[in-house]
Amino acid sequence: MTDPVAELRMVVANAAAQLRGGSQPDAQPPARLERGRRAEQGHYATNAAMLLAPTLGLAPREIAQALGEHVAGALGGDLLAYAVAGPGFLNLELSDDWYRKALRALLDGGERFGAGGADPGERILLEFVSANPTAVLVAASGRHAAYGDALARILRLHGHSVSSEYYFNDAGSQIRRLGESVRARALGDEPPADGYQGAYVADLASEIDGAADPTVPVDVIAAKAVAILLERIKGTLVRYGVHFDTFFSERTLHAGTPSPLQRALARLREAGHVYDHDGAVWLRTTTFGDDKDRVLLRSGGEPTYFAADVAYMENKRERGFERQLLPVGADHHGYLARLKAAFQALGNDPDLLEPLIIQFVHLVEGDARAAMSKRRGEFVTLDELLDEIGVDATRYFMLQSSHERTLDLNLDLARSESSENPVYYIQYAHARLSSVLARVGEERVRSAVAVDAAWSSPAGELHSSERQLLRRLLSLPEEVAEAAERRAPHRMAAYALELAQDLTAFYRDCKVVGAEPPPTEAFRIALCAAAQTQLAVVLGLLGVSAPASM
Repeated sequence: MTDPVAELRMVVANAAAQLRGGSQPDAQPPARLERGRRAEQGHYATNAAMLLAPTLGLAPREIAQALGEHVAGALGGDLLAYAVAGPGFLNLELSDDWYRKALRALLDGGERFGAGGADPGERILLEFVSANPTAVLVAASGRHAAYGDALARILRLHGHSVSSEYYFNDAGSQIRRLGESVRARALGDEPPADGYQGAYVADLASEIDGAADPTVPVDVIAAKAVAILLERIKGTLVRYGVHFDTFFSERTLHAGTPSPLQRALARLREAGHVYDHDGAVWLRTTTFGDDKDRVLLRSGGEPTYFAADVAYMENKRERGFERQLLPVGADHHGYLARLKAAFQALGNDPDLLEPLIIQFVHLVEGDARAAMSKRRGEFVTLDELLDEIGVDATRYFMLQSSHERTLDLNLDLARSESSENPVYYIQYAHARLSSVLARVGEERVRSAVAVDAAWSSPAGELHSSERQLLRRLLSLPEEVAEAAERRAPHRMAAYALELAQDLTAFYRDCKVVGAEPPPTEAFRIALCAAAQTQLAVVLGLLGVSAPASM
């Protein structure tokens, strides 16, 4: 698939190599090629001359002039002009012919334009959400779910093989506390002080046969409660548009002979990283940078949560995953050093385990923030949030800022149907494109996007808003690569908004239907078709719908 900007970047890299006296460019040219932010910066600008200055021993502006001459020779009619600016930037102004060929590349690429940039592609296990099945999903889990699902989509488009997984803790003390809480409600009593208090616990008590029967073990009640809650969690995730390839049960780590947990412990002991002390089994995580060693098996032989996590990491490796991505809540920050240490103790490259911190989310309405505590039962559920503002608004607002920043989700803004609401604004841009193309009709659209379309030959000067829109569309491969490599879906949310803003300027400045001469109309129809395809792809990466009408 042709990427006009990548080809332009390579032309600059080749020119730089010639100035250095080499015949080939660097495998990864360090020079930047960026879209000009202002008219005087050209269409694209590069800092290559400033990077060459130490090697060549010349002034950057002098190098930039020579670089411009090489680039002009290579591009020929595709380059309208170049200029040296500032301390040594080379600004490039491309011809309308270049833009027309670029539109052809966009149309030819279709939904796959910007795809497949990963080199090499990796087999990745992305485990996210993984909320304990001791309650329904809270609204805050919506950020984890939107983040993980969008990241999986972006990584796949970038060329990785990604499996998404939900790990649910269906073993351990918190599950027993759930069973005890359900039994207490069934008997008309208050749950234990460290149990679960929400009204949903009383609902479970009424649903589970034998919840009040003292002959039914608490563990049986707990298992039934977990099954009910897990089905509700799955239903909410389906409603939210979040897909998981697998749901992984913690109990399976303790099953079999040897169990996955026993295999992991044996591997660690064989490597010399496990020792016994005070009747407990310890992992020497301090060898790998942790502040203290960690218990794997308590003195009574009961495995810790950490032991299960170690076994789970080893299980992922056994299943052939090269990289493990693990988005976790900000309250898990102190846990990450021991996970990294255990991963390395198992013989893995620690860089292949990526725990990603997802900061807290607050629901804001007026001046009020919603409190969230699963244990106390004081929370807004994700289903309630979806009822309030819908799936599209929830997903976009959860993704619009970096996962590394605390998010205040403004419910009033999310409900509004105005240009102030970014998801409404973006979806309206897509609906408007759909409306324009519907007015044109399928036959004329097919003619406009055909390989031999009339606009492929010169037909008047392009408007600056057409060029700006094309530059935005052409930047998608770089945006996808950045979002994938930085694990940053918010970049795609920002890109969608910027694309919608460029479309608004295009509509303002450029008549589409009925534009004269006819090749101009055809070019703009084709541009609308390319923009509609790309905007729908980006919204799809975010898990947001692309409506044909609003």
